[in-house]
Amino acid sequence: MTARRRDGDSGTRSGDLPAPRRGRTAVSAGSREIPRPPHPRTPDGRASDDGLGRSLSDLPPDLGALLSPAAVRGAVMEALWTAAHLMIYPFGVLTDRADTRERYHLGDLAPHQRGLVVGDVEAAGTPILLVHGMIDNRMIFTVLRRRLRRRGFGRVFTINYSPVTNDIRAAARDLSGAIEEMVARTGYERIHVIGHSLGGLIARYYVQRLGGDERVHTLVTLGTPHAGSLLAYAMPPVNLGRQLRPGSELYAELAEPAPGCRTRVVAYYSDLDQVVIPHTHGRLDHPDLTVRNVRVHAVGHMSLPIEGSVVREIGAMLSQLDTHGDTVTAGITSLASGGWR
Repeated sequence: MTARRRDGDSGTRSGDLPAPRRGRTAVSAGSREIPRPPHPRTPDGRASDDGLGRSLSDLPPDLGALLSPAAVRGAVMEALWTAAHLMIYPFGVLTDRADTRERYHLGDLAPHQRGLVVGDVEAAGTPILLVHGMIDNRMIFTVLRRRLRRRGFGRVFTINYSPVTNDIRAAARDLSGAIEEMVARTGYERIHVIGHSLGGLIARYYVQRLGGDERVHTLVTLGTPHAGSLLAYAMPPVNLGRQLRPGSELYAELAEPAPGCRTRVVAYYSDLDQVVIPHTHGRLDHPDLTVRNVRVHAVGHMSLPIEGSVVREIGAMLSQLDTHGDTVTAGITSLASGGWR
């Protein structure tokens, strides 16, 4: 089974979660917050920022990827989807009215939905939480959420956090509180999380540093700056901008050992990502994490959550996982440690 359900807990569902409460931390017995390590400093006492030079050296492949016809098509699709997203963005601040009623019969389900519910009721019922990126809201997941529900996943939640979030650590603590509420409401002890852009980094910090691996079975990140982005140097000199710079204190903390982390991670990154620069910083490389990095060709940053191949693979993967992160059907990409780097 993918997740364990608590006996006696309510199965009530909601299509979205309330805005996370600031400062709320996980209450599970196994949760643990790991102390922050000291950040390397230069001889004059300033924080070391040696990630900048390495980031600049990784830029040439990014420039080459922009010259292909596929990149031109991807740029056009990115522009169209960004325009459409801007039009529906205001609806993301409203209360989600999605149909989240419990199902007691299969008559209104399409064949592929019925197959997931009948074949693996745990996979179909395991909650999936979607976490958006910076200055965005739940509407970025309009397509992905609909596709997941059409595939048969019955508990797909979205969450809005403050568009002016200025601290990844604080946002991760808020996410922890929201996930605890979600666990209490659904009765499932472990869930899946899909994070776009900054949302993936917030979820990663929760998993690695706040004991979130006790709650998160699989973390999927889409266009997340796992090693920072040069674009952060163009941001206002606020805390979040400094945290997102390559080689920052935050990334030094995330590079610390994470022994025994149970969460499996899938990191999708694109060679046409105009936010994660260089694009290879969308990879997650950590010796203690079970990670599969997936490079997507010619898909823009905002388009990753609607890219057909990405959406299909996420649905297939989450429908085939057992408690150890392995797949139960041949032909689906294995999540065993040996196949993930």
